[in-house]
Amino acid sequence: MSGADRSGSDSPPIRVAVTGTPGTGKSTATDLLADEYDVIHLNDLIKEDDDLWTERDADRDTLVADLDAVREHLGDWSGVLDSHLAHRFDADRVIVLRCHPETIEARLRERGESDATAEENGESEALDVILSEAVAEHGIENVYEIDTTDRDPAAVADAIRAAIEGDREPSAGTVDFIEYI
Repeated sequence: MSGADRSGSDSPPIRVAVTGTPGTGKSTATDLLADEYDVIHLNDLIKEDDDLWTERDADRDTLVADLDAVREHLGDWSGVLDSHLAHRFDADRVIVLRCHPETIEARLRERGESDATAEENGESEALDVILSEAVAEHGIENVYEIDTTDRDPAAVADAIRAAIEGDREPSAGTVDFIEYI
């Protein structure tokens, strides 16, 4: 589907999921795209609406999203969907932000996350968990991987824009952090 939306035209896709392990820079980068695209910060929606989550995970101090309720709430959404869960929803393209696990751990600790949460997310990143889920759900031909480790937010936003606009080829499997393990 490279370069075309579901209707087969040459216009950019109408539904783009920007996903990745927490700490990869999704919200920071997508905020920079908000003047060009409708950006939906899914985690904020879930936190604001009690009907979109089922319980609080006390060990991780996070909400457990009700994906069916979120799907219904989003309806026939369009734009850029930002969340570590975004790849779980129908999308024309999926952009997976990647970042070195040590950098993720440092960023999460700076946000006040526990050492256990930071380490769990670092390991998840090294094992390509979200990338694997995105490829399984959407196919390798619709997944774009962007390494954010040494890029500033504007450069990450530019790379996302290039994927949205079809100026970048699908690239799943190009980032490797397995040495972290």
